[in-house]
Amino acid sequence: MSEDALALDLRGVGKSFGALEVLRDLELAVRPGEFAAVIGPSGSGKSTLFDIVSGLETPTSGEVRTDGQVAYMPQKDLLFPWRTVLDNTALGLEAQGVRRKEARRRADALFPAFGLDGFQSSYPFQLSGGMRQRAALLRTVVLERPVLLLDEPFGALDSLTRTEMQLWLADMWQRYQWTVVLVTHDIREAVLLADTVHVLSPRPASVAERIEVPLPRPRGVDALTEPEFAAVERLVLDALQNRAVR
Repeated sequence: MSEDALALDLRGVGKSFGALEVLRDLELAVRPGEFAAVIGPSGSGKSTLFDIVSGLETPTSGEVRTDGQVAYMPQKDLLFPWRTVLDNTALGLEAQGVRRKEARRRADALFPAFGLDGFQSSYPFQLSGGMRQRAALLRTVVLERPVLLLDEPFGALDSLTRTEMQLWLADMWQRYQWTVVLVTHDIREAVLLADTVHVLSPRPASVAERIEVPLPRPRGVDALTEPEFAAVERLVLDALQNRAVR
């Protein structure tokens, strides 16, 4: 894989907090337009990895290269209850110095694609869980950064809503061809959405295995029952179990 063709390139990344070593010699490469999933045991350092890529933390060792700045969507939607949905989605742009009117115009243009048209003047408490997550993703996407970091965006949703949101995200990714790195604990979610699944070892974490997902796109609900889907799930599960007992 050519270095010039990478949207994200982590080389030998390590991170320690005092005596606690969280990451060690972690290597992760993501191509432009790729949907990559990162999965690993609880406490293996997935969120620390995102903090490093987004610039919130500095690695103790190694190098992080990105194709420009990244946009980071954390686990919680973090919508301010006193701001309208439109004002919430424009907040990141305003924080970057974009004038409020222009920020609102740019955010508003995405409302139809995100299934939020008509809710610009609503407040977060008036939205369903899935709609709140779409608003949070819109707030992230409107920043127009080359790489999107999604930290378990659907983890708090019920099973039915979660599946709906996964399929919606898959459709949006295919429409816009974002570069996405998704942290998840859900093997099915990783296989359904991703081109590649990067399995982390227990702490101190490194990428133990990189698994290609050779399933055709688009992937709908029917894909979940295909033998090929189950086979990839098994590969990921085996990789997790093998690393969990190392």
